[in-house]
Amino acid sequence: MPANLTPQYYDAEESYKKAVTVEEKIAALEEMLAVIPKHKGTEKMQADLKKRLSKLREEGQKKSKTARIDPFFIEKQGAGQVALVGFPNTGKSALLGAVTRARPKIAGYPFSTTVPLAGMMPYEDIYIQLVDTPPITQEIVPPGLAGALGNADALLVLVDAGSDECLEQLEFCLKYLNDKKIVRDDAALNTRGIPPGRRLVLATRADMPNSSDNIEIMRELCPAGLEIYPVSAVTGAGLEALKEKIFTILGIIRVYTKVPGKEPDLKTPFILQQGSTIQELAASIHRDLPRLMKNARIWGSARFEGQSVMRDYVLQDRDIVEITQ
Repeated sequence: MPANLTPQYYDAEESYKKAVTVEEKIAALEEMLAVIPKHKGTEKMQADLKKRLSKLREEGQKKSKTARIDPFFIEKQGAGQVALVGFPNTGKSALLGAVTRARPKIAGYPFSTTVPLAGMMPYEDIYIQLVDTPPITQEIVPPGLAGALGNADALLVLVDAGSDECLEQLEFCLKYLNDKKIVRDDAALNTRGIPPGRRLVLATRADMPNSSDNIEIMRELCPAGLEIYPVSAVTGAGLEALKEKIFTILGIIRVYTKVPGKEPDLKTPFILQQGSTIQELAASIHRDLPRLMKNARIWGSARFEGQSVMRDYVLQDRDIVEITQ
């Protein structure tokens, strides 16, 4: 039976052939396995892909145990990790310093950031982790950058709205994210990649005289559905509203819990993905709770306060939940 392989499969196969690191090979194999047509004619190919993927994963685990500490790896903290990517002097470090307590090195010369630096951004009752990364150019891309960006939950692409080369900056950054499979339309599949909806373009230095015209040009020529959001670390324009936008693109909700007969704990919410259910909240509290819980009551999105709900009830941001065993 013919395999009838698709163009998407051949593209992934080409990425595998060009891959240099174990991580890149794993990502390419995962994509090949995701897009290969599933029928009897490809069963042997699927088995071979799974075998190669398993071998590479074992190899990667062995290397990770013996390798030195990766300076590009930032452990996730807070409600979500958002990585910043952009050209030199686009204001990544200035933005990090403006919205977090981090004190990055801010200089007028390029490449002042050599390794990722994290800071915690307060948003209402939670903290979101922002990670400043070394800059990229069309000639130079830091070797560990793809891994750092791919590990994040969302991305901020920074372009200098005061520069006449802002469109070129944007196009190269988007191409890099696409070529490295860091952002991908089919990220809902069991493959690596950040969905396009979790990517936001920041037009920095929006206080510059020619920034408005440049922002309009980018909005006209950028891919459909891609938002260009102006900010200025100098004047503070757009920074407060940016915090809410970052919370939104992360696709998360805050859920508070209460013990029967007591007031709810409104200081430490559980952070869940949008669309999460009572069952998933219970599992995040304790692995045995989904099996032990007998009833759940909810305040917030339910029709009336304290309403009893089923395990598959979909939670909303700021819901309060009481679970009894």
